[in-house]
Amino acid sequence: MAAPFAMRRYLTDFDAGRIGHVRTDVLVIGCGVAGMRAALEAAEYGPVILLAKGGFGDSCTHYAQGGIAVSVGADDSTERHFDDTMRVGCGLNDAASVRRLVDDASKRIEELMAWGIRLDRDGGKLALGREGGHSVSRIVHADGDQTGRELVRTLKERVLAAENIRVFDACFLVDLITWEEMCVGAVTSHRRHGHQLIWAKQTILASGGCGRIWRETTNPEGATGDGIAAAFRAGAALRDMEMVQFHPTTLYVAGAGRALISEAVRGEGAYLVDRTGERFVQDYHSDGELAPRDIVSRAIHTHIEKTHSNCVYLDARHVAEFSRRFPQIARLCRDFEIDVRSELIPVRPSAHYMIGGVAVGLDGATSVAGLLCCGEAACSGVHGANRMASNSLLEGLVFGQAAGERAGKTAASMSGGAVVRDVINQNPASGRTALDLPDIHNSLRSVMWRNVGIVRCDQHLQDTCDILDFWAHYTLDKIFDDTDGWEVQNELTVSRLIAMSARERRGSVGVHHRTDAAIGSPDEASHLDITRGPDGVVLARTPVDAI
Repeated sequence: MAAPFAMRRYLTDFDAGRIGHVRTDVLVIGCGVAGMRAALEAAEYGPVILLAKGGFGDSCTHYAQGGIAVSVGADDSTERHFDDTMRVGCGLNDAASVRRLVDDASKRIEELMAWGIRLDRDGGKLALGREGGHSVSRIVHADGDQTGRELVRTLKERVLAAENIRVFDACFLVDLITWEEMCVGAVTSHRRHGHQLIWAKQTILASGGCGRIWRETTNPEGATGDGIAAAFRAGAALRDMEMVQFHPTTLYVAGAGRALISEAVRGEGAYLVDRTGERFVQDYHSDGELAPRDIVSRAIHTHIEKTHSNCVYLDARHVAEFSRRFPQIARLCRDFEIDVRSELIPVRPSAHYMIGGVAVGLDGATSVAGLLCCGEAACSGVHGANRMASNSLLEGLVFGQAAGERAGKTAASMSGGAVVRDVINQNPASGRTALDLPDIHNSLRSVMWRNVGIVRCDQHLQDTCDILDFWAHYTLDKIFDDTDGWEVQNELTVSRLIAMSARERRGSVGVHHRTDAAIGSPDEASHLDITRGPDGVVLARTPVDAI
């Protein structure tokens, strides 16, 4: 099936004969857990450049609170972790990917401990928390609710000590360069050095997700889908773009940004209540507050609409030593004059994690030669239709290592250095009027939240596609020379692909819930693949068991 959606191959004009060049064996784009772990592995085989969009270490990883799932408890096993992940994924998981995730988990944790990560302990053993979807406690964490920060610290120290890694911070990925259908590097824009072409034998995309395209989100400002959009323009196949996870509990204070309230708080016994003080999640699932995230998010969304409220509340007043177990959350609540010992915490769902993304195999290979992908930008098949809590940092570690190993070995086997290609791109000038970029950005976030959020239906999805097509008509034809313009173009691209995919998947499964379709529709046992064709966007289905 093809659908019209005009876009240019490259966002900017460039001439390889008139622009600065940098060469490396492996280029890694993104400095979260997946990018740093990939860079460390690739550096075992040769020189690596690691690109950071903002400051080095600024990523969604830094804000992760819950922890890392690993089956090390006496009542746990890799088989149990596997079964939980498959069950929560609603049948769309790739079993081989999940098997690799759970089998490699303890190895990656032992590696982090050897590198100096400071994980919380209980009586000398690793302290284990429990979160939604897990049948036992298996979440290792650091500083209570600051696992991401400690993980970033550990990996940053390791990266900075590596002789083979150069870090380019404040460096924006504009586009991936292809030559004879192979990725050979990237067009970048550096805050100090301007446009540069970075040539690489192998390129690893670990650029994260796109949570900023929704009005309500836990994601930092940089999560605008740049890498996913660039991969699509370069010809890479994307998979299950409609699968986006909404975190059930983010702090709701009118006028303030949405800050995450970790699922681990519910794992420690906190429960959800409405404005009358009544618990309600049990009405939607027998596991109550510890049901999978998609179920809890929909329960909250439905209850807010039913009670005509702006939010529900997290009751943690009975959780012992809350401030010790969750120091960052306690500080956050104090900043808004909420005393968790005596007051309820107002919460509501927000866009949190991109499950779909660039389609990859077990070692991170994409459909474009020379391009690999890992972390949130990738669709590895681990999460299926719903990510189980605290599997994401683990995914970044496991598949970042795998992608780095493949890229490093492949680059080392190629003779000579990265080749500079004679690439020239000149986009035709646009005669159409210009639209206001901040207005498009804000309006896009609002329409995505209303129509492509926790619940969806065909008419609203079609309306969204029409609206996005109108904005794209006046925006994707422009040549910008700054990150603001490129980000809006990328946001429009990924939003359109998500809305289009959501409309095509007519049944409900996992995080994709349609009010106009029954759960278990015949087409739900398949992945929805989307590629850029000569006449527009091409959508196709791949049976799960065919992967």
